[in-house]
Amino acid sequence: MSSDDNAPQGDSTPAHDLPDHVKEIAISMVSAYADHNRDELDHLLPRASDEVDDVLSELRVIGAFLGRRVQETGVVWKPADSREAVARTVAEMLPPELEFAVSTAWEAHSIGEEEAAERITQGDPMVYAHMLAAFCAAIGQAVYKRAELVSTLRQVSGLSE
Repeated sequence: MSSDDNAPQGDSTPAHDLPDHVKEIAISMVSAYADHNRDELDHLLPRASDEVDDVLSELRVIGAFLGRRVQETGVVWKPADSREAVARTVAEMLPPELEFAVSTAWEAHSIGEEEAAERITQGDPMVYAHMLAAFCAAIGQAVYKRAELVSTLRQVSGLSE
């Protein structure tokens, strides 16, 4: 089951109802990656870790939304583009061992090798959070300017500006 199975057809607003602070954390992680702002990311990580399951849920919804936007706009985005973009996005943002785990796990995930991705992450949900936030930042910037990206994600998540 995908994270947006409950979304009404033709509506780009997610149907799930997570607390606003969780949505803020997820969007802020995407924003930190889009800005290559390591300090902001480091500041968010304790809060993201405390609510990792909900943050992952929101990041999945954001990723699904952005994936649909890429398809709608006709931007060509292949798994190889995704792997390069995630690796580039996490470069120098994370300690080397975490950067390697995120990049390698995303590479496996992007080609549907979920078991390999799970082995690489050693079950650490924060590796998935980094993967999804970096992916959302990369794919989001394929269709939106940076300021537009954050504003759009806030709207789609039901947050006020």
